[in-house]
Amino acid sequence: MKRIDLNCDMGESYGAWKMGADAEIMPFITSANIACGYHAGDPATIRKTVELAVRHGVAVGAHPSLPDLQGFGRRVMKISPQDMYDLVLYQAGAVQAFARAAGATLHHVKCHGALYNMSTGDEALSDAMARAVRDLGGGVILYTLSNSRTLEVANRLGLRVAGEAFADRGYSDDGTLAPRGAPGAMIEDEDKSVAQALGMIEQGYVTSLSGKRVPVAPDTLCLHGDQPGAVAFAKALRKAFAARNIALGAP
Repeated sequence: MKRIDLNCDMGESYGAWKMGADAEIMPFITSANIACGYHAGDPATIRKTVELAVRHGVAVGAHPSLPDLQGFGRRVMKISPQDMYDLVLYQAGAVQAFARAAGATLHHVKCHGALYNMSTGDEALSDAMARAVRDLGGGVILYTLSNSRTLEVANRLGLRVAGEAFADRGYSDDGTLAPRGAPGAMIEDEDKSVAQALGMIEQGYVTSLSGKRVPVAPDTLCLHGDQPGAVAFAKALRKAFAARNIALGAP
């Protein structure tokens, strides 16, 4: 039986501003990536999202970002490897503390937006990210793009790592995510999302926006919580996985 983790970016509300349908989608996922306050989220939102995940038996993860509230963490910034280390350790440590207070442990770290994308082909940034996750202790897993430089570096350091693929995002020919402004970068059709997910899990490839078959080896599959219709997508994926005898569970 094949097995996959279904993760979702969550906890992205901030103050009086609400983002995503966390309570509705939480029952359908197996791991949650919780915003740490740098691109979205705040202390109360972190606490509430951690508690919600614990109630549903969902693995608690941190979702650190570049310090970019206005740009939602999606604008590239020039940072050093030391900056990367400090950003990841500081933000993930906050979620780790809330997890401990809720009687749980921090399960994984998955960087957000530009911070995630900047590292995938950069050896030094990948090394700094991986070292920060290692230094959190407790066997925390790093979620990163399947077949990326970051995954190679994490494996070399002996870190627990999960290769990630995306159910609701278009791909470039090199296996990276297509820029969000590109046509087809966000998949908004449930059937297309399900077909892409099944192709990645069962056949080990994704079709890029130009039509090229790109190899992937997903341990975890991402669904964006800020995507309109995310709850419907999650339900459709769960239904398809059950029909194909694909088990769900965090790594």
